[in-house]
Amino acid sequence: VTGEESGAQVALRSRRLGLHQSQVNVLAEIQLEKILATLEATQPAVAVIDSIQTVYSDQLTSAPGSVAQVRECAAHLTRAAKSSGVTIILVGHVTKEGALAGPRVLEHMVDTVLYFEGDTHSSFRLVRAIKNRFGAVNEIGVFAMTERGLKGVTNPSAIFLSQHSEPVPGSCVLVTLEGTRPMLVEIQALVDGGGPNPRRLSVGLERDRLAMLLAVLHRHAGVACADQDVFVNAVGGVRISEPAADLAVMLAITSSLRGKALPKGFFAFGEVGLAGEVRPAPRGQERLKEAAKLGFSVAVVPRANAPRQPVEGLTIHPVERIEEAMEVVRGLT
Repeated sequence: VTGEESGAQVALRSRRLGLHQSQVNVLAEIQLEKILATLEATQPAVAVIDSIQTVYSDQLTSAPGSVAQVRECAAHLTRAAKSSGVTIILVGHVTKEGALAGPRVLEHMVDTVLYFEGDTHSSFRLVRAIKNRFGAVNEIGVFAMTERGLKGVTNPSAIFLSQHSEPVPGSCVLVTLEGTRPMLVEIQALVDGGGPNPRRLSVGLERDRLAMLLAVLHRHAGVACADQDVFVNAVGGVRISEPAADLAVMLAITSSLRGKALPKGFFAFGEVGLAGEVRPAPRGQERLKEAAKLGFSVAVVPRANAPRQPVEGLTIHPVERIEEAMEVVRGLT
């Protein structure tokens, strides 16, 4: 059901994507009652409503896209989906802040909320599950935007790793979790001489957590960055919110400050507390197996995440404190 485009525009798009011979029924309609009647008559397996902000009901006098119209139309479509067994996908707008536009109740009505994310400067798009009544949240699907439409990416870790021929200072690979999927992301740090007011800037990571990690580095590892500008970036535009990134961030900062690259095939993960202890990360075994599968060979991980059985092709250095991690890295470089 298209309310954003006419049937002719949808046909034009399908021809461009090479889908003009596909058996997809298109209805250019924005009146709720006619949409419901068509769904009842045709009983499709899946129906896509594009978009819920354009649909209106004759029973209400407010304009399409208003809070009342969006809430009422979504409620009717949800009831129709549950009574008929039709899977209905509602396409909605987002606000400038990136939140779902319209009444908050819209998120509560549906079973799953998926965000379609992308950077205008990148050809990759992420579909992220924010709410899921029947599965894990924060699961992501990675797709490449091509002239023939979206194509699935079989190895998403390759997007978030820089292609260096040799290791460079200030770079550390992290195994993070996106939902239940382990994914390798490169953390880059640059430590440079600052002025009287040194800056701390992070892209893809929490800025407040960066300030905390710098304080822990100074107190427990003797690495002082008080008079330095510190910039930290997660490659590929990925957002990392889990604390298991702490250890990789601190090792990347130390590598940049010393001007010495971490060894080839090196990665790390683990949460670092204010007392300097390295805490375990959830699903540690899956992280290790994913890194080994992609050819990584050296790891610094929390001692609680060290496997009982050795992982083939992987040298693991378990640590309990940030000082131990720094000693291990000095020995490797």
